[in-house]
Amino acid sequence: MGDANASQSRLYEWLTGDEDSRMCRDISEAACREQPGNFFRHLLASLGNKLADELSSARLVLPWLLGAIGAPVWMVGLLVPIREAGALLPQVLIAGVARRLPQRKWIWVIGGLIQAFSAALLAALALLGHGGLGGALVLAVLVALSLARGLSSIATKDVLGKTIAKQRRGNLMGWSGSAAGAVTLAAGAVLMLFNDRPGQLALAVLLAIAALGWLVNAACAAAIREEPGATEGGESAWQSLGEGIARLRRDRAFQRFNLARALLLSSALALPYIALLGQNQGGAQLGGLGVLILVSGVAGMIASPVWGKRADASSRRVMRDAGLAAAVCCLAAAAVAWAPGAWSATIWPYALLYGALVIAHAGVRLGRKTYVVDLAGAEDRALYVALSNTLTGVLMLLVGGLIGALAQWIGSAALLLVLAGCALAAAFCAHGLPEVES
Repeated sequence: MGDANASQSRLYEWLTGDEDSRMCRDISEAACREQPGNFFRHLLASLGNKLADELSSARLVLPWLLGAIGAPVWMVGLLVPIREAGALLPQVLIAGVARRLPQRKWIWVIGGLIQAFSAALLAALALLGHGGLGGALVLAVLVALSLARGLSSIATKDVLGKTIAKQRRGNLMGWSGSAAGAVTLAAGAVLMLFNDRPGQLALAVLLAIAALGWLVNAACAAAIREEPGATEGGESAWQSLGEGIARLRRDRAFQRFNLARALLLSSALALPYIALLGQNQGGAQLGGLGVLILVSGVAGMIASPVWGKRADASSRRVMRDAGLAAAVCCLAAAAVAWAPGAWSATIWPYALLYGALVIAHAGVRLGRKTYVVDLAGAEDRALYVALSNTLTGVLMLLVGGLIGALAQWIGSAALLLVLAGCALAAAFCAHGLPEVES
């Protein structure tokens, strides 16, 4: 057992670049002793979650599922808003309940189990669903899955803050992002083997594997060694919402962070439009889509560890630099779309820019996740994360519809110019944030 623990500590020190695994900041001595083991439990849990997310993607797998069962086309447009906003909107209401529990990992476990059950139901619907009723059931299950994702999200960050020290969290999220890139790479390679839309049996298999991924996530969460924390801050959901709004009014850094995060939504909103330009110019065959998925996987593997190390030094600068990179990618994609010549009529320029934007978006995600966890104190962390996510969920619903209408009016290429402007404003806003890692 001693040799195994020593090997685990050496591997932990190699992955984090830490010469002493007992060097800890802002966590207890007992949590510090458990940090190497908890690091790998978090990593495996994240891998299970990322695998499940990729294989139940609202941008990829679920649209095919609705098409395979003959659901009405308008239902496809509801998938991404339900998936994203459903996970974010309720979080501030959950935060007050979470603060009443001495161990928050059990909320994470419950969320993982509900997501696993939901994915299993989706697998069954892939085999048995049909028409409008089948599509409505898919949307209903997706609502449950998204709400469970919100449960897991708020608990994950709170447990991360209690079990992994400052200047180690970004590194952990970087390695998990790299593993997610590898999973995306594998998923893209498998999908390229299909000459046409996957059949219902293939979709059921993908969703069943997603269910297993969330079971792994729940099991690893349950295994995390989390010390009981204070419960004095526990309050009702509405009290939590009121407290969160009051904190937002008082904390200028938190205000500016949320403004930067809102503007950084541009990186996520731009991705499908670059993919759409590529499909319009290079053809909408599944092979082209597979190219985009493979490029996304490679970009994720490259980007996340680099951003993770930088986020531990300054998550503020990571948000700023990622915003600048996103702006450049949007401007370049618009330029390619308007450029003359046969070379711009293939998917490859868009695939390369899509990959570059995936790298920038990885920086956005790592930077803002690390920043909000390090900004908040131990007692306020769950509330800060939940309120920020809830505000982003509201904006996702409002801005998502507006962006879709704008794209219909001015076209995808012109819309990318608008999103580039938002990304530049985000970089400026992030530059003015205070440092929280020092």
